[in-house]
Amino acid sequence: MSSFRFVNLIQFVVLMALQILLMRNLVLFDTGFCFVYIGFILFLPIEIDKVLLLVLAFFTGLTVDLFYDTAGVHAAATVLVGYLRPFMLKLLTPRDGYETSDNATLTSMGWRWFLTYGIVLLLVHHFTLFFLELNGFKLIGFTLAKIIASTFFTGAVLVIFQMLFFARRVRGFR
Repeated sequence: MSSFRFVNLIQFVVLMALQILLMRNLVLFDTGFCFVYIGFILFLPIEIDKVLLLVLAFFTGLTVDLFYDTAGVHAAATVLVGYLRPFMLKLLTPRDGYETSDNATLTSMGWRWFLTYGIVLLLVHHFTLFFLELNGFKLIGFTLAKIIASTFFTGAVLVIFQMLFFARRVRGFR
């Protein structure tokens, strides 16, 4: 069954408010954009139902699309991340497996695990988002710079967010 909880709803509201009110205007050197809303999908419990995950991913992306006046590019990129997330979790399964109470967070799984998981999914999200926004592969050099800068910018902000707001409960492996 699904392990979506009230805490996840609060997380959604906080990350959406940050994205819409603050991160929308925060750009580094016209290249690095911060999309903290994707953290909602990344931080969900590991054992969440796949259908619910895709519905939440679509709703999350659609919400950002409504406020950014984009034609579904955030929804498409976020649904792709929601679709690939279970495969990434399976690929990164620790030797002992996951506990049913585990969330896919830095404080729950450790630095190395989270950075691998987060950077790969953020790269997928940003690659999809920026190339859908362009409608093709024009300006590929600048677009790749935007993808890399935005991935590291978003990743850094999400790590800081977790260090500030998530309880400290690191597993035995790192």
